[in-house]
Amino acid sequence: MISVVRDKCPLVHCITNYVTVNDVANAILAVGASPIMSDDISDVRDIVSISQALVINIGTLNKRTVESMIAAGTAANSLSIPVVLDPVGAGASPYRNRTVDELLESVRFSVIRGNLSEMAYINGSASRTKGVDSSMTEADADPVKVALAVSEKTGAVAAITGRIDTVAKDGRVARISSGHADMGRITGTGCMLSGVIGGFVGTGEDPFIMTANAIAAMGAAGLIAHDKAGALGTGSFRVALIDALSTMTDEIINERGQLEIN
Repeated sequence: MISVVRDKCPLVHCITNYVTVNDVANAILAVGASPIMSDDISDVRDIVSISQALVINIGTLNKRTVESMIAAGTAANSLSIPVVLDPVGAGASPYRNRTVDELLESVRFSVIRGNLSEMAYINGSASRTKGVDSSMTEADADPVKVALAVSEKTGAVAAITGRIDTVAKDGRVARISSGHADMGRITGTGCMLSGVIGGFVGTGEDPFIMTANAIAAMGAAGLIAHDKAGALGTGSFRVALIDALSTMTDEIINERGQLEIN
C-alpha cells in the first residue's frame, strides 16, 4: 500500500506538537507523502482546503492551537477530507481531557491513534498514564475490546499502539506485531506514526486497511533500524528509522510488517 502513497503523494496538513514537528514532517516525506505544518487560525482553513488529509496532535497544548484544531477539523469535515487524531496524554490532566472531549464533539475523525491509556480514556473507562506514555498493559484492559468500543463510539478507525498494535473498525480487527523496543527510547515515534497514517489515508483508499498498513510499515522500519543502528545508540537509530521509511516497499511490509487481519 505504500506504493499507492508514493503514486498519489497526498498533501498532509499537520497541527502537531512542536517537540516532534520536524521528525513528523520527515516521516511523512519518507513514505512518499507531502507535509505542511500550519497552526494559525487565520491560515488553517485555507491550508486544509488544498490538503488530502489533516492530522491533529495534542502533544503541546495551548488555547491558540486548540481553536485552530477545531477550525481545521470542521473545515476538513465539510470537504470530506479525512482527519486523524493523536490524543497525546489523554487521561493525564483535566485540560487534556477537556480538549479531547471538545475535539470529539466538534470534529468527525476518520482515524484515532493512541496508546492503551489514551484510548481507554476516550472509551470512558479507567485509564492510567505516565506523562504521555501509557501505564496500562494488556493485563489491565483488552486492546481489541477497547479499540472496537472506541470505533463504535466515534465512528473512526481506532488504532491502539503498544507491544502488539491493534486496529479496529466495523467488527474488523488487524493486529501488528512488528516494531522494536528501541522505538520507545526516542521522542516522537508515535507522532511520526500519526503523520504517516495521514499520508496513507490521504490516498482515499479504505482507511482501515491503510491505517493497518501504515502501522505495519512503521513497525517494519523499526526492525530494520534496529538491525542497522541499534548498537550505535538512539541518535543513530532515529536517523536509521527515517532511512528505513524512505526505502520501504510493499514487499518489505509484507515480509516484516507482521500484519494479520481477521
